Amino acid sequence: MPTLLDRTIVDPWRLRTPPGTSESTLHTEEQDGRTIFVCTVGAMVLNHDTRGVDDLRAMLRGAGDWVDLGGADEQKVAKAGTVEAWGRPPANPVGGWYGLKKGLRGRFGGYLPPLLEALGLCDLEFQPKHHRMRAKP
Repeated sequence: MPTLLDRTIVDPWRLRTPPGTSESTLHTEEQDGRTIFVCTVGAMVLNHDTRGVDDLRAMLRGAGDWVDLGGADEQKVAKAGTVEAWGRPPANPVGGWYGLKKGLRGRFGGYLPPLLEALGLCDLEFQPKHHRMRAKP
């Protein structure tokens, strides 16, 4: 199985955003001495901390069941108990936002879960009113 670092701007992950209606690409690159995810959806480019994959998987394992995704823009309050809400507060493993681009730090709950699914680390489920994920054993 390829590692995350095998994906470059020339050969990115090609993913579908929940609920599978839009395509996104995701690759890694170096920025300020660290490796980050660069997620592109249409003309929008977001950056996320690569630690989000391992940290999110650990959170899902701890939850032991389905967790709603709850993707929301940075300027909106994320619904409590969702992946999006977990990816923002100072109490999470990185001490705040996994999103790195001010103004576009939200949507962690929409753009990282498809990557975990592509890596075989989670199950994603899309329902009419909400989307959710759980860790694979």
